[in-house]
Amino acid sequence: MSDVGELRERTREFLVANPPERTGRLDFLRARFDAGLAWVHYPEGLGGLGAPRSLQAVVDAELEAAGAPDNDPRRIGIGLGMAAPTILQYGTEEQKRRLLRPLWTGEEVWCQLFSEPGAGSDLAALGTRAVREGEEWVVDGQKVWTSSAHLARWAILIARTDPDVPKHQGITYFVCDMTDPGVEVRPLRQITGEAEFNEVFLTGVRIPDSRRLGAVGEGWRVAQTTLNNERVAIGGMRLPREGGMIGPVAATWRQRPEVRTHDLHQRLLRLWVEAEVARFTGERLRQQLAAGQPGPEGAGMKLSFARLNQEISGLEVELRGAEGLLYDDWTMRRPELVDFTGRDAGYRYLRAKGNSIEGGTSEVLLNIVAERVLGLPAEPRTDKDVAWKDLAR
Repeated sequence: MSDVGELRERTREFLVANPPERTGRLDFLRARFDAGLAWVHYPEGLGGLGAPRSLQAVVDAELEAAGAPDNDPRRIGIGLGMAAPTILQYGTEEQKRRLLRPLWTGEEVWCQLFSEPGAGSDLAALGTRAVREGEEWVVDGQKVWTSSAHLARWAILIARTDPDVPKHQGITYFVCDMTDPGVEVRPLRQITGEAEFNEVFLTGVRIPDSRRLGAVGEGWRVAQTTLNNERVAIGGMRLPREGGMIGPVAATWRQRPEVRTHDLHQRLLRLWVEAEVARFTGERLRQQLAAGQPGPEGAGMKLSFARLNQEISGLEVELRGAEGLLYDDWTMRRPELVDFTGRDAGYRYLRAKGNSIEGGTSEVLLNIVAERVLGLPAEPRTDKDVAWKDLAR
């Protein structure tokens, strides 16, 4: 399917058969997936039509105009942006058919078990072990900074399966059932007062080999697909003009002339222009995705996203003066999603501090841009050919 008119007509026929005002939300989403209108660039039978990715906008526009429900993408962003493309590329047919539909409809939430207390920026140094016993793997270890672990049914997990080879070579990628015995989720309270992150302890968790993604020992290669998609999902989201963090600042500037100064005006103009540049760059990146998998360019978008959010939220606090120092609610909560624009300036300022850490620290992403985008010489790495068990820890 590559004809815009044909796809638009197909979407309208779907709406006639499934009128949003008379169809339950979950029933509507399931029917949309089965009709191939969930993500049109996926194969038929897996929520798509094998169409160009760019045609998704045609479907979305028709559904939005009809008042159709969406799948609440902010709540299930890890599943949509990270797990799904990895499953599509490396999963078996059985895995794809079991996992993708409830992932897209939001019936099953996903989380990411990658980072560890001793393996964050140097993710390949991870120490969580998976030991094979027949047709199962027994997993022991600890993961940290896990968003949505308290809500998740499934997790994408990387674990060390061979300590006798260099660190990048001895990793295998699994799908972990978060309801299995031995999985313990503990909240991590953040500077915002909330606990959207968690630490996860894995003690004797048994994962069937049928839930492995990719070959044994090739988990690092599989994880690169996840990480590249993660950076695009974080930094390359589609926004309207003045969408995201710049919107509340621009609105305050227009509505409250008494807070304006020349210096704040100059800073706002600069950040407004940079936000627009980032928005259009993100659109270009999404167009590039239509031709294939995301590459390291997503790291640049995520870098820009983190820096802009922190600078814009800082400007907003200054613009509001003493009012900007207020904080609406410090109640300990375990939220389902991060809502930057639904809270006050104080929340945005504090929460934005995490943008340069989550999804890869800005320092690590700068190295990725330098080496993989600009082609600069890589930094010397003395541990590249050393067996993981022999590394200093």
